[in-house]
Amino acid sequence: MASRSRKPNGRSSIYLGKNGNWHGWVVMGVKDNGAPDRRHREAATETEVTRKVRELEKLRDAGKTSKPGRRPTVEQWMTTYLDTICARLVSTGKMAPRTLDDYRSKSRNWIIPHLGKHRLDRLLPEHLDKLYSAMASAGKAESHILKVHRIVSRALEIAMRRDQIGRNVAKLVDSPGSGDVEIEPLSRTDVHKILKAVEGRRNGVRWIIGLTLGLRQGEALGLRWKYVDLDEQEVKIWWQIQRTKWEHGCGDPVACTKDKHIHPCPKNCEKHHHRDKCLPGCAKRGHVCREIKNPCPKNCVRHASTCPERKGGGLGFRRPKSKSKRSIPLPAELIPLLKAQREVVEQEAGDEGWQDHDLVFPRPDGRPIDPRHDWEEWKQLLQDAGVRDVRVHDGRHTAGTLLVDMGVHVRTVMEVLGHSDIRVTQRYTHVATPMARDAAKQMGRALWG
Repeated sequence: MASRSRKPNGRSSIYLGKNGNWHGWVVMGVKDNGAPDRRHREAATETEVTRKVRELEKLRDAGKTSKPGRRPTVEQWMTTYLDTICARLVSTGKMAPRTLDDYRSKSRNWIIPHLGKHRLDRLLPEHLDKLYSAMASAGKAESHILKVHRIVSRALEIAMRRDQIGRNVAKLVDSPGSGDVEIEPLSRTDVHKILKAVEGRRNGVRWIIGLTLGLRQGEALGLRWKYVDLDEQEVKIWWQIQRTKWEHGCGDPVACTKDKHIHPCPKNCEKHHHRDKCLPGCAKRGHVCREIKNPCPKNCVRHASTCPERKGGGLGFRRPKSKSKRSIPLPAELIPLLKAQREVVEQEAGDEGWQDHDLVFPRPDGRPIDPRHDWEEWKQLLQDAGVRDVRVHDGRHTAGTLLVDMGVHVRTVMEVLGHSDIRVTQRYTHVATPMARDAAKQMGRALWG
């Protein structure tokens, strides 16, 4: 009698079970404890279970085996990705705290509400398409949708590296358009008006050096004297001022934020009696109910700024990204202005209550200038100068455009502005350079004499 044959170790098996369904088992590898990682598939027919078994074998042979156990949902993975992986990058300086805040905001408002219930390994490109369509219907800019797409794609890429999924479905979706806002820099005439308006203004050099060197707001406000060499006429952009969100220092954030949550007004609400906002003849005597788009969820742990033991927030110095760390030569015309600024700061440093942070542009007490107050001063400066309203960051765009307009090579402009990608700098090439204008003159002479 012939002996019963036995399949070799590691081979897949398919058999008819007692429940009438067909079952398949596939060895995908080895678990952390050394035991075989066997995956089960079940179907009503042998053909169907064979197809499922072959799909598993195909993933195994391609090296796309996911970890054993139930796959997390998108919400669970985004929580792990943001609170563990990205938080570690922030602690090592590889990610800016404000970047993580932005990731969390977009995840809380869009990714989790629309994708959170899907299992990570069952997420489909169509799910992302629906999310982006919903954002577009809500009036969100293309640049906003593109940011959400990049956050999802990066989170899925990390999940694939850690064997949570076999593919990144975000790469199967066409990236939303960048929707870059057209750059509208200030003209030379506007710049001259601003330079005249800052004369005699405290910290007026802050706006001159910002327009001249194209500094970001945080770079200008975080500039310190130890990085300004007036003899060598060079400034080092190695630090910046940045505001970070506060964190709870207490042991129970839920209890700490009790009675501080934001809720929409109920029907027939009788709160918020703001007489100054009441229309004439209003029967409710100034009652104002504002629509709240994102009320606090259950067990909200936000509002850390009101925590009596808050930590980690406020204004602080932070190193810029590696490509943004740079040394810039100073125009000779800036040297006497900076020397006069240093004399003013040294005189103020003798006042009582001075806090020395070695800042080039400090507050009267030596502390860093709040970016919000800096923004308000910029708006007032534009009004005083009779210049159209623009953002603070448009001063940086103005510097880049003027450099290109004067014929400076785009690579040099990239180094001065601290861009990490040449494509960002090329946005300033919308102006006609001297070489382009000369080419137009030659073409005109060639055709018309």
